[in-house]
This record gives sequence, structure tokens and C-alpha cells, in this order.
Amino acid sequence: MRTRPILGWTAVSISTVTAGFWAFWGSIENFHEGWYFASLLRNLALMLGQYLSPSLIVIVISVVALRWRRAALLVPGSLAVAAALFFHGAHAAIYLISIPLLVLGGLYHFGDPQPRRWAYRCLVGIPLMTAVASGAYPGWRATHRLDDGNYGIRLIAGNGVALLWAPQGPGWPSHYASWQEAGQSCAFLNADGVSLAYTAQNLWRLPTIDEAVRSLVYRGQNAGGAWDPVRRSASYRVMPDKDSPLWNAHSQVIYWWTGTEAGNGKAYRIAYNGYVSPLDKRGWGDYWSFRCVREPERRKGEITSTRRPGV
Repeated sequence: MRTRPILGWTAVSISTVTAGFWAFWGSIENFHEGWYFASLLRNLALMLGQYLSPSLIVIVISVVALRWRRAALLVPGSLAVAAALFFHGAHAAIYLISIPLLVLGGLYHFGDPQPRRWAYRCLVGIPLMTAVASGAYPGWRATHRLDDGNYGIRLIAGNGVALLWAPQGPGWPSHYASWQEAGQSCAFLNADGVSLAYTAQNLWRLPTIDEAVRSLVYRGQNAGGAWDPVRRSASYRVMPDKDSPLWNAHSQVIYWWTGTEAGNGKAYRIAYNGYVSPLDKRGWGDYWSFRCVREPERRKGEITSTRRPGV
């Protein structure tokens, strides 16, 4: 009888820490790679269904196990078996998912945390507060992004760089492409940037990492980026964001390939927030794509304005 409160609070502590971790990770990732729909309801559905679902699942399982002790072994046990079957009995799934679920179910079954009202408050309140606190600032940035609706050719000039960036289409797709595919698309892109030629035109190319860093924007203004080739790192006057005229705030893509190779079959990838990383050229991901660039030509009507509306 004396060990039951200890076992119960051990279970509550494990659940709270686990749910809190996933609430922290999910809230940040939601506003980093998610929250790109124009619809608020779709953004909320994505947040709850994808990014916060691990935390919510842990909370629900724990509350059910705490409320109904007979279900304390049944619910986690069923999930443990389901996880093992889903991952085809992989050792990692068994040791990292199935066994911890069985142990947690046993702790709830044999434990009895007192007072229970505080156990419920920990299980629900702490992950909720964690999600709100960790997502407050990223959420504010995501909901205040600038989208001027102009996805045509844009001249991004400033910080020592002046480049024409391709319009939405084959030179600025909304789907994944490998580094090789990105470079080939740029090479075959026609002068208007809206179609691919049958032969290489070599008018467009991928931006270098230095050009990409120095071109990033925040609320339509240059973010003051600088690339250090010795340290292989970028610094900014202000953290960039997924803003016009460079990015499409309603696109799933948050990373772009650059034309700068990083050795050992790798090339630099840059995120809208300025983070730079060398990755395998064959890397994959729904959030990776590219945007071709070329030097501007001073022909009337070719260059579109990059000034913010009303400025």
C-alpha cells in the first residue's frame, strides 16, 4: 500500500515529461514547417492532427489509465502490440515504444497517485502550458508573415546582391526536387521563367549560398544576412521569415537548394529563417525545393517591383 502512491506518481511524472516534450516539439515545428494554409481551420487541423497529436495521445492514454485502473493495462498494452505489428517487430519499436507502454500501463495499474486532482492537473496542465509558451513567439511570427500575392519574376536587390528570381512554375515549384533535378530545371528554363525548353538554355541557375543568405528578407525588407565561408555559417541583422517577395507564405516548401557544393556529395540547403545546412544531394523531403535566379537585364517591363504595398 505504501508503494502505490510512489508507483502512481512515477507514472504521472513519465507521462507528463513525455507529453510535455512532444508539446514543446510539436508547437515549435507546427509554426516552423506547418501553418501555411490560408484557412485558419485547416491550419488548426494540421496542428492538432500532425504536430500535437503525439502529446495528445499520451495525455489521453494517461488520463484513461488514471481514471479507470482496469484499462491501465488494456489500453497501453493494445497500443504496444499495435506498434510492434505496425513496425513488423523491429527491435527499435519494441524497445522504444512497446516495452515503455507496457511498463507505463503497469505503473498506472498498480499505482495510485494522491491527491488525484493534482495528478490530472499535471497530466493536462503542464503539456498545455508548454505548448502555449513554446509556440507563442513562433506563432506570432507565422501569423504576421507578409504575402503580397505576387509570384511572378521578382528583382531582389540589396545587401550587395541584385538577382531576378524565377516566377512560380518549373523554376519555382511547390514540390520536392533533388539537387540534380533543381540544377537541370534551371538550366532548361526559358527566359520568361514559365516553361522548360527542349535544350539547355543556361539562362537561369541556382543561387550560391552567399547570394541566398544575403537575399533573405523579413517583412519584405532585406534581413542583412552575411555568409562566413571560413566558419561556414550565416548571420543576420534580423531573423528572416517566410515573406514576400522571396517566399510563398502559403507553400509547404521551407527549404531551398543552393548551387554551392559542400563536398562528399553534399550541397548547401537554406531555410526561410536563415538556417544553413550541408545535405546529401539526393536528400528527400516534401518541404525541399528550389527557386532559380539569373542576373537582371535592363529591359523595360521585365523587372517587377519588390516594394511592399503602400510603400
